[in-house]
Amino acid sequence: MREAIDVPAITAIDLGAFLRGTAAEKAAIAANVDDICRSTGFLIIENHEVPGEIIENAWTQSKAFFDLPLEEKLTAKSADPKCPRGYFPMASETLAKSLGVDTPPDVKESFGIGRLNAPPIELSAAEKEFYFGDNLWPTSLPNLDNTLTTYFNAMTELGGKVLSLFAAALEMPHNYFEHFHTHPMSALRCLNYPGSDEPLLPMQKGAGEHSDYGSITILKSDPNIPGLEIKLASGEWAKAPLVGDAFIVNIGDMMARWTNDRWVSTLHRVIQPGDPKIGASRRQSIAFFHNTNLDAEIECIPSCLAPDEQPKYEKVLSGPYLWNRFASAKD
Repeated sequence: MREAIDVPAITAIDLGAFLRGTAAEKAAIAANVDDICRSTGFLIIENHEVPGEIIENAWTQSKAFFDLPLEEKLTAKSADPKCPRGYFPMASETLAKSLGVDTPPDVKESFGIGRLNAPPIELSAAEKEFYFGDNLWPTSLPNLDNTLTTYFNAMTELGGKVLSLFAAALEMPHNYFEHFHTHPMSALRCLNYPGSDEPLLPMQKGAGEHSDYGSITILKSDPNIPGLEIKLASGEWAKAPLVGDAFIVNIGDMMARWTNDRWVSTLHRVIQPGDPKIGASRRQSIAFFHNTNLDAEIECIPSCLAPDEQPKYEKVLSGPYLWNRFASAKD
């Protein structure tokens, strides 16, 4: 495997400066974000105003979950392999398959929750269960429910602020994305990448090469252990920097589609931590997928289409699109 390069591939943005800035300051920051999303679609969000206690509690509880014996973690595993919530054991997902690439399973385990309150729209039993079914909790760790739900709600609020910035970057009203996210299909996933003294199989990764599926992803990345890499337009892989209090945000395939590919949904992967010769500490992260309403109709944003240009993509209903993408990565 070719070694990833060290370059400043992800730019930091001061979200607070945008939210509280003058019109000229907002416009300058928005223009910078537009440039970033045209090139990599990855940015670091600083000054996000999410209380540190909420982040630390979620991080600590997530680690405590993965520290549990396997039999206890399995009490939070769904019997339905299509369920997007609960515990996903090691090697239960192969993200590269979402691109049609056949690789060994990813060397990670995860725990996910979703939004519980179904919107006042007609849903089949299968749709209601997939999008808004009950979250699954382990029989131990009584604080996990409240802690991750609090973090989920904080990320929902942060996602709205980021989308306000993104709307400005697309030269649209700052509230443009709000009515697409009144009852979002958002999901939270805690991830654990264990260190190992065993070599991986050919083409095997902590998380295989993939792009995210939805609107935006808000990642609380491990502040101490590297591993996230993004694929540059040159084809080279670049190591994402370690960030402390900040979040890494990237756009997903649906946002790229929404912008008629003005913005790019960049391929990324996670390398298993450490040197197989000596073993290594594990790496963890918490990813929040801020998705649209399931009944949102996604078609080209007006500012992303020239007067004589036709959209590249037909209108798509968000829910089935995301359902099919999620299923494509499951074994």
